[in-house]
Amino acid sequence: MEPAGWALTAAVGLDACVGDPPWWVHPVRRIGALAVWGEGRLRRSVRSESLAGWLLVIGVIGVVWGAVSGSRWLAARIHPACFWSLEVIWLYWAVSARDLAAESWTVFRALQSGDLALARKQVGRIVGRDTEAMDEPEVVRATLETIGESVMDGIVSPLFYAAWGGAPLAWVYKAVNTLDSMVGYRSARYLRFGAAAARVDRWMNWVPARLSAGLLGCAGGLAGFSWRGFRTAVRDAGPAGENSFWPEAAVAGALGVRLGGVNRYAGMPVTTPWMGGPGGVLAAAQIPRAIRLIWFSVPLTLGLALGIQAVLPWR
Repeated sequence: MEPAGWALTAAVGLDACVGDPPWWVHPVRRIGALAVWGEGRLRRSVRSESLAGWLLVIGVIGVVWGAVSGSRWLAARIHPACFWSLEVIWLYWAVSARDLAAESWTVFRALQSGDLALARKQVGRIVGRDTEAMDEPEVVRATLETIGESVMDGIVSPLFYAAWGGAPLAWVYKAVNTLDSMVGYRSARYLRFGAAAARVDRWMNWVPARLSAGLLGCAGGLAGFSWRGFRTAVRDAGPAGENSFWPEAAVAGALGVRLGGVNRYAGMPVTTPWMGGPGGVLAAAQIPRAIRLIWFSVPLTLGLALGIQAVLPWR
């Protein structure tokens, strides 16, 4: 295996063992601060909100690409070992499997202890929808859906882009994904300004979303659940068109439950399509099963990324 493959493997292993670094040192926080600063400056200086949104996306991507590439160049000037060590660190920061599993587990523990209020609070840490009035099935549904989407955002997409272009391209994806989470809303404030971030995020997640559905489908079968995950995603997510529905529908098919329905964001109802069948019960016990999907999807995704690296002449 080439050094790039070892770096990718080491980064995934480091995330599995250690999890994300403290939030105050995480690069995503720096990207968020840059986005807030850039939004303020661009809104004051650019009349067109659409143009300002595109300038924000281009500017943040440029800064992130430059920071990651520049640090790698400097490390390579010191010693190849410094370069590859830094590559591992950048890639480790881009993957977030362990923290996704840990956050989901806290929701399960709260439900298991009968503390619905705590479960609502914990699930509110990993979803953007309103959680105050959720009953137990809604808390479970929100957790399963965010596990599906986060497998795409935090595992498959970063490793997919790392396979193609190393840490710089992986962090371009993370920058776009962070911008979409901050400004990519269909609200009055961000309808025009956030359209660019939402569009680029949609483009960059198009292939990984479908790969995520296939990988989660395989994970479901290997974990002893169902092999119907990918078939369910094609049936239920394909017509809807949203990238996030593909991994969510794959989770539904793998676990034999029905996801989707009405979510509320700042009090406003948003209807998502039904995904999966009505057979399974949305009980707390589904969460550990979904966490197993996370851990089975990690080596599958790593294997796919290493395979992509192996056939690329520049990798």
